Amino acid sequence: MHASAATSAPGDFPVEVSIVTPMHNEELCVREFHRRMSAVLRGMGISHEIILVNDGSTDKTPEIIRELSAADPNLVGVFLARNRGQCTAIYAGIRHSCGRYVVIMDGDLQHPPEEVPALIEKIREGFDLVKGMRQHRQESLVLRRIPSLIANYLMRATSKCDIHDMGGLSIIKGEVARGLKLREGQHRLIPALVYGQGGAVCEVPTSAPPRFAGKSHYGIGRSVDVLFDIVLLWFQNSYKQRPVYLFGRISLWLFLVASLIMCWLLYGKLFMDEHMGTRPPFLGAVLLYLSSLGFMSTGLILEVLVNTHDAVSGAMPFKVREIVTSRSAEAACQKGED
Repeated sequence: MHASAATSAPGDFPVEVSIVTPMHNEELCVREFHRRMSAVLRGMGISHEIILVNDGSTDKTPEIIRELSAADPNLVGVFLARNRGQCTAIYAGIRHSCGRYVVIMDGDLQHPPEEVPALIEKIREGFDLVKGMRQHRQESLVLRRIPSLIANYLMRATSKCDIHDMGGLSIIKGEVARGLKLREGQHRLIPALVYGQGGAVCEVPTSAPPRFAGKSHYGIGRSVDVLFDIVLLWFQNSYKQRPVYLFGRISLWLFLVASLIMCWLLYGKLFMDEHMGTRPPFLGAVLLYLSSLGFMSTGLILEVLVNTHDAVSGAMPFKVREIVTSRSAEAACQKGED
């Protein structure tokens, strides 16, 4: 994988790096995350913002974010109206970012802030996305690591994107990140989505420590959602987001099989005096013809729906209730939409 063109000239962006982190009931982690992340970025001497997206937390996470934002002008709290899930929280954070680069990471410190400088240095080589590849993961073998290995293999196979660890810590060029239109669950597919747009991607090794505190929000049920995401990714990549290509091919094959059966039955009728109407193959052929018609109709209907969806612009899958920051109005950078 080769790097793309060099990054934009200095001065094009209000800050160099935007850290986007979803927070859902992370009252035990949020202070430590902010302390370590701020220390790392100050140590690098770069302009930055830390965007903490409160995803409908019911513990003290919102109060802590307010307190930290009052003391740190580089911290922005984005409060969603209700819990919408990790992907939507990430999307809201990205839309409210203004950095040259956008770092996406969890707030439970399983993505160590100390790993971020290595990703920043790598993306400065000209890549559109740099992914952290977790090494020596200490999570459950059955519930996390094996499903992750399978999912990553399938995503590589369907997207042709040679990233071994699609989830976790990543850094993206700001204009690329803000150009993404994420739907629920697609945060797992960001490297594949960027690669599919023609972006240059790569990965660097990172550590994978256990949670700093609290309880994981991940359940084995998410593996089913990942499977559907992979199917959708295959569908989009294989058929260029044109449903009629997929359903039309299925319809054509069903029609051909049904026609071959009918030709065989007709031959038996004409030359061997075999009755057609009551034979099981005849009924099977009729069902295949009907299925062929159904698949073609489905493809055409989906084409109309996709065209309608593409014609609708500006709709966001989240509603921001409040933005908290101690920045001045002139310095604040808010690109999201309420």
